[in-house]
Amino acid sequence: MTNIFSSIPEDISTEIFEDLLVRDSFRIEKILSKGQSIQGDNWYDQEENEWVIVLDGSGVIVYEDGSEVKLAKGDFLNIPAHAKHKVKFDEPNNVTVWLAIFYK
Repeated sequence: MTNIFSSIPEDISTEIFEDLLVRDSFRIEKILSKGQSIQGDNWYDQEENEWVIVLDGSGVIVYEDGSEVKLAKGDFLNIPAHAKHKVKFDEPNNVTVWLAIFYK
């Protein structure tokens, strides 16, 4: 058995992405972040849909049209494929633990 909160490193100077389970039609990924945000015209534009939940911490997702979604512990969001988005903010002094499920 593995725990989602185990092996969280002290230094998270860049986001950490870890695939937990990969199958033909979906992928489950753990994301660790601490004060990262995506600047400028750098957007995620993904082939798959993404369902994401914040397990610990908080963050703000912004879409290309300027709309924002604030996510706290326990909040989840479904992001359709090709909906350009990025992380505008996450906690600079605490680790934010995200769980993302990518599906077709």
